[in-house]
Amino acid sequence: MSDPVSAWIASYWATGLFVVAIVVLCGLMIGAASLLGGRSRGPSKSLPFESGIVGAGSARQRFSVKFYLVAMLFVIFDIEAVYLFGWAVSVREVGWTGFAAAAVFILILLAGLVYDARVGALDWAPRKRGREDASRARELAAVPGVERHVR
Repeated sequence: MSDPVSAWIASYWATGLFVVAIVVLCGLMIGAASLLGGRSRGPSKSLPFESGIVGAGSARQRFSVKFYLVAMLFVIFDIEAVYLFGWAVSVREVGWTGFAAAAVFILILLAGLVYDARVGALDWAPRKRGREDASRARELAAVPGVERHVR
């Protein structure tokens, strides 16, 4: 064996052993399940099943846009946690400059959260009718070229 090849094997033997062990373990689990598992057939076995509830209706139903909006907001603020975790790990190295940058980052995200709350992106309940709608209708009526009908 040449020297570079033996050095490569010495470096990566543990990784190769790990991959082989995982493949063998997966094969054993699939084989044991096929040998020991039940083979009953029937109408209830072919039904889709989720969390103990038999499905009803179509899988192609429409969802409110609010679900997608909340999902996007979650992803945005979850990414914030990733950046802040990286900052927290290196807080001693970045010093006060890093602290100021993290504070500005948090303030920008806080401003985004306040904006989302003000425009109603986080409101799930329908808007209350009454004074708010009447005052909004008056504001829109004052704008030339905008026609709105109040219910």
